[in-house]
Amino acid sequence: MLYNLTTVFCALSPLWSVLLPIITAIVGAVVSLSVYLLIKKERISGATDQANMIVQEAITKGKNLQKEAVLSAKEEILKQKTDFERELKDRRAEVQRSEQRVAQREDTLAKKEDALDKKLENVEHIKSNLKAKEEEINKIKDDISDAHNQLLKEIENAAQMTKDAAKEHLINLMKDDAQKDAAKYVREIEANAKEEADRKARDIVTGAIQRCAVDHSSEITVSVVNLPSEDMKGRIIGREGRNIRALENATGVDLIIDDTPEAVVLSGFDPVRREVARVALEKLISDGRIHPAHIEETVEKARREIDAKIKEAGENATYEAGIFGIHPDLIKILGRLKYRTSYGQNVLKHSLEVCHLSGLLAAELGADVNIAKRAGLLHDIGKAIDHEVEGTHISIGVDLVKKYKENPAVIHCIAAHHNDIEPTTVEAIIVQVADAISGARPGARRESLDNYVKRLEKLESIANSFDGVEKSYAIQAGREVRIIVKPEVVDDNSTLFMAKEIAKQIESEMEYPGQIKVNVIRETRSVEYAK
Repeated sequence: MLYNLTTVFCALSPLWSVLLPIITAIVGAVVSLSVYLLIKKERISGATDQANMIVQEAITKGKNLQKEAVLSAKEEILKQKTDFERELKDRRAEVQRSEQRVAQREDTLAKKEDALDKKLENVEHIKSNLKAKEEEINKIKDDISDAHNQLLKEIENAAQMTKDAAKEHLINLMKDDAQKDAAKYVREIEANAKEEADRKARDIVTGAIQRCAVDHSSEITVSVVNLPSEDMKGRIIGREGRNIRALENATGVDLIIDDTPEAVVLSGFDPVRREVARVALEKLISDGRIHPAHIEETVEKARREIDAKIKEAGENATYEAGIFGIHPDLIKILGRLKYRTSYGQNVLKHSLEVCHLSGLLAAELGADVNIAKRAGLLHDIGKAIDHEVEGTHISIGVDLVKKYKENPAVIHCIAAHHNDIEPTTVEAIIVQVADAISGARPGARRESLDNYVKRLEKLESIANSFDGVEKSYAIQAGREVRIIVKPEVVDDNSTLFMAKEIAKQIESEMEYPGQIKVNVIRETRSVEYAK
């Protein structure tokens, strides 16, 4: 038996070595679990007690808060009740005051109504009295009218003049007196205005002229090319006139070869073509090769050279004027004015002068300086192509600047600088003045003798056409006309109106640069001899 147990134990020893750790681990786990459960139970018991304590405190605090809320609500209700009672009391007092005011107004209205009733009665009484007086006045008026008519008849019989005639005579007398008074008043006003205007204008114009000094070259419509010898004339003409025909055809300019020693005259309406012909002829003379083929080549070179000079002249003019933003094509057209003259005055230099003067005048008068200068520079732009396009240089110039999108204010100045349209801006008037100053300055322009004499005769004939003029004199190169009137025919007051009428007739019948002064002189002389 014992052997068997031993055998069994020996057989189970390997199994037991495996089961023993497992059993130990299970026993340890059971013991740990029992300890954990015991600790957790104690913690749960403590937490429960604590929770019961917190709940009890919360209940106590809730009761206290409830009591406080109830008390606060009661206080708020009491306060609102007090405020409501106060407001109700104030409103009742206001209602009482309103009722008192209404009652007072009713009493006042009642009193006013009584007063109006009384006034109405008085008005009715006054109305009846006025009606009676009106009837009385009408009766008196009729009596006066009858007496007036009777008196008029007696006056007409005594004066041997009707009522209408007497009225006309009186009106004429009053008209003469009023005319004399008006003339005297106008004279005083004009004297004061002229004194101030002359002073201001003198300062402005003098300053502008002094600050603008431009040299004027004396240019004519023909060009003269000097020759090194008389033999050169034959070479220019060529065999059977081939050279001169080729030159004239290529340039569009007439060559005049006459008895003038060592000179050839170029005649052409277009100043640019004439300049091209002059430059080409000088090159041909300098080169010595004068034949049709070389003439055409030289003329073409001269044309390109003149085109470059024209462009350069336009650019220099805009730079000198301080004006930028002009279209390049318009600048080139402006440069053509270098070879254009008007009354002997170079138009490009004239345009620059008008530009500077316009800028100075605009600055003095507080106008737009840029507009005035730009319009002054471009005001005669139409003269560059007036021989190519039909129309006046003003209309041509306006069309040009419109084509190249210039400022409308500049366009208006160009259109109005010769009063083709009425100037509506200060800048337009400034350009007119600057143009007149530039053209009227002594030595700036030349006129033919015939035109000069005709203008003087026209001035004197206009002045002599007025009644009461004894004699007239055109002086100061036609800038002034002095008129001597008959003192027994024209009185002092009438001289003012005569001067204005003569000036208006000169403006309507004559064309002239600048302005003409009309000076009417009335002189009374008393002569006696001592014996």
